Amino acid sequence: MAKTRVKTPLVELDGDEMTRIIWAWIKEKLILPHLDVELKYFDLGIQTRDATEDRVTVEAAHAIREYGVGVKCATITPDAERVAEYGLKKAWPSPNGQIRSILDGTVFRKPILVSNIRPAVRSWKKPIVVGRHAYGDLYRGVELAVDRPGRVEMVYRPEAGGEERRLVVHEFKGPGIVMGIHNLDGSIRSFARSCIALALSEKIDLWFSTKDTISKVYQGRFKEIFAAETAARREEFARAGIGYRYLLIDDAAAQALKHEGGFLWALSNYDGDVFSDVVAAGFGSLGMMTSVLVSPEGKFEFEAAHGTVRRHYYEHRKGNPTSTNSVASIFAWSGALRKRGELDGTPEVVAFADRLERAVLGCIEEGIVTRDLVPLMEPQPAGWQTTEGFIEAVAARLA
Repeated sequence: MAKTRVKTPLVELDGDEMTRIIWAWIKEKLILPHLDVELKYFDLGIQTRDATEDRVTVEAAHAIREYGVGVKCATITPDAERVAEYGLKKAWPSPNGQIRSILDGTVFRKPILVSNIRPAVRSWKKPIVVGRHAYGDLYRGVELAVDRPGRVEMVYRPEAGGEERRLVVHEFKGPGIVMGIHNLDGSIRSFARSCIALALSEKIDLWFSTKDTISKVYQGRFKEIFAAETAARREEFARAGIGYRYLLIDDAAAQALKHEGGFLWALSNYDGDVFSDVVAAGFGSLGMMTSVLVSPEGKFEFEAAHGTVRRHYYEHRKGNPTSTNSVASIFAWSGALRKRGELDGTPEVVAFADRLERAVLGCIEEGIVTRDLVPLMEPQPAGWQTTEGFIEAVAARLA
């Protein structure tokens, strides 16, 4: 059977642990038999990042900027335990965070809906898309452990001269901790514009939530910028038949649980990190969630929303069969290929991405699933597939 040619190279970012194993199977069984595609490969496995002093992550991000579309496997962000386990030089920062920073991108996560998996939240009928600001906050914060009494101050010293400003953060009477975070007006504005563009494209309402009643300056700036950007597009919102709502984060969380869905929920970096997982679990699991990083210049990186599935990887190393959900990783490939086809003007590549997703959903609707999905399904299937068995079932259906 002739292969479909992909016109422009696709940037591939390999990852860690069980998802790395799954990644190889997806390429071998679902992608390369059907597509003639040049892959610009970068190994973002933790040991390669360690060996290259993490230069490989920066190089991968710049490759996405050059070629326009990347597809990424899940990766480890090492803590002290992982540093010891892998014998690393240091606890390298999150590769996702670095790529987001280099591309100045916004992360959008959307649940994959299947007819025989009912959301845990009974009111949810339509997808809730979570837009996560991908810069600053805790992820670019600086931290200090205070070991004795003393004063911590925040100082702003204008570069071009002018009056220095100081704020007392806290007068410590004993040991404690302190953190400083920042953000940029330009990044917040790019985030707002990306969210507006997606809401208009999908014709879904846009929510933005933060806690400006407490953080009047920092989080208040987010609210001001979103208000200005949405006001400037008011006529476009009206033509699309959609609206914009600002809600305090606690109010939005409560209302989201009672809503039917069908909206884009824009959130700050940390809030988006948390609520994207909440929404994923509510609709099924992190294994049923797409994730795409979109830059203001129109560069795209697709990935699975979940981690490296560490526990299953340990079982796999022992030679034991696993039943790991590969749906989100497959949809990362299909999403990247669809976008590549759209940008290249090659409808046959878009059509392949559509066929691949239909093959996955068709298997699930027939009860061919990995173990994690069985309790979520109505009716529940009698059995479940291994990790490789599910991918092979998709391959057979695709063929």
